[in-house]
Amino acid sequence: MTKKRPRFSDVWVGMSRKLLPFADAASDDLPLGRLLRLSLFQVCAGMALTLLTGTLNRVMIVELGVPAWLVALMISIPLLAAPFRALIGHKSDTHRSHFGWRRGPYIWFGSLFMFGGLAIMPFALLLLSGGAVGPWWAGHVAAAIAFLFVGAGLHTTQTAGLALATDLAPEKDRPRVVALLYLMLLVGMGVSALVYGWLLTDFTQTKLIQVIQGSAVLAIVFNLVALWKQEAKDARVADMTAPRPSFSESWRSLMDDPRAKRLLICVGLGTMAFGMQDILLEPFGAEILSMTVSQTTRLTAIFAGGTLLGFAIAARQLSRDSDPARISAFGLLIGVVAFSLVIFSEPLGSSFLFQAGTFLIGLGGGLFSVCMLTASMSLAKSADSGIALGAWGAVQATAAGSALFLGGAIKDSVQTGFAMSAVGEAHPAIGYSAVYHIEIFLLFLALAVLGPIVRRSPQLGASPSQQSRKFGLAAFPE
Repeated sequence: MTKKRPRFSDVWVGMSRKLLPFADAASDDLPLGRLLRLSLFQVCAGMALTLLTGTLNRVMIVELGVPAWLVALMISIPLLAAPFRALIGHKSDTHRSHFGWRRGPYIWFGSLFMFGGLAIMPFALLLLSGGAVGPWWAGHVAAAIAFLFVGAGLHTTQTAGLALATDLAPEKDRPRVVALLYLMLLVGMGVSALVYGWLLTDFTQTKLIQVIQGSAVLAIVFNLVALWKQEAKDARVADMTAPRPSFSESWRSLMDDPRAKRLLICVGLGTMAFGMQDILLEPFGAEILSMTVSQTTRLTAIFAGGTLLGFAIAARQLSRDSDPARISAFGLLIGVVAFSLVIFSEPLGSSFLFQAGTFLIGLGGGLFSVCMLTASMSLAKSADSGIALGAWGAVQATAAGSALFLGGAIKDSVQTGFAMSAVGEAHPAIGYSAVYHIEIFLLFLALAVLGPIVRRSPQLGASPSQQSRKFGLAAFPE
């Protein structure tokens, strides 16, 4: 009897689950193709974030001559919508629609807000730069509305999209699916940064209008493709007479979990601790250690390498059923060592210590983010995944944005304060050092908050079915 030879398709499917990133996030209920199509809303979000915080940041200051403080103010406006992510998630949990959808309408209207903000943004920026006739305040108001619309649309789409992914995925695969979606955010940011840089090589105001409005069209197209035939009609959602709990009731239900409050506080403290240095590392290397442009540019690669190693270690440990809270605590401790190395690099004049500290910041941050996402996912139940993910997103986004602002503000304030005091001329490293010491303090606070969770729950966030399943590459988060 001849042995039947395996078909190529069978061999390929078997190989893909072993070799292809994110393949283990797919399931029979949520195939990989459908999951990747759904992830387009995260690619769109990454595109919008790159445009706001990267491309427009530079264009507004250099080409359009807008004051830096005004640019910082406009870019921070989208953060005003971040604290409302929990409310958006709750509304999508309890939405009633004759179509039987609860997540889809929020993704759609979030897309419309994003489209509207991007559509009027280039003209608002031209008004803001004084390149058009009109009252001085018109540009300020128009730009503020444009940035607010983009921010509101971005946060609404992300919150409802993540909740939809959680609804569609089997419970045992939810952490991997949501983590894959956050990785697609990074893909969107990376690809769009290259495309924007290429399109705006020879900058003109006409090209700026075309690029931003082209992004508005892509936002609608990507989100429509992502949403198409994803959410099935649910008779319970179509029942307009069904009771709907209030936000306060849903929030109390979430907070009844003794882990919830500590987890959210820890996410906020840890995110701020690892995020305040984002805009300071390269200037510190250049101003304090006299590193060249090439050397400071390599810091981004060093930081990214540490982050990827943190992802890999977390994946390996979680696949062995390790406690995510304990691994998060280990990441926080690595952060303490990392910032200590950065601080000591100044008196020792050692760029090697500084680079080692930068690598360890990425390593600690990678461990912390992966494991906090895994632990936070355990708070999401099938009926209220929106408010749970919204709460996590609200805390994480608000803390990250606040950290960027506070890092620069504290550094400048401390430096100026010492310069104006009777002590004498301030050393240029004082402002940087103050921020790094505050970050170490925040790391210790996060450890203190996380400690009781580690003691109470040796397998936080891991159901029996999850404990027996590998935590593969697909669990890498943002």
